[in-house]
Amino acid sequence: MKAEKVRNLTDDELRHQESELNDQLFKLKFQLNMGQTESLKKIRGLRKDIARVKTIAREREIAAARATEKK
Repeated sequence: MKAEKVRNLTDDELRHQESELNDQLFKLKFQLNMGQTESLKKIRGLRKDIARVKTIAREREIAAARATEKK
């Protein structure tokens, strides 16, 4: 998932996307521990996507705090 695509999401969509990605990561880790899959690339990609979503959500929090601080 590209950062530009994530930036176009609303705050609610960001939270939903983060929970979806966390669920997918949990399922992949569970499968990995059960020996059903060896998809380390997918796990790494999901972790990076979660980090992107969290980073953009935090950027928005900081921007909102600065906007209220200036008023």
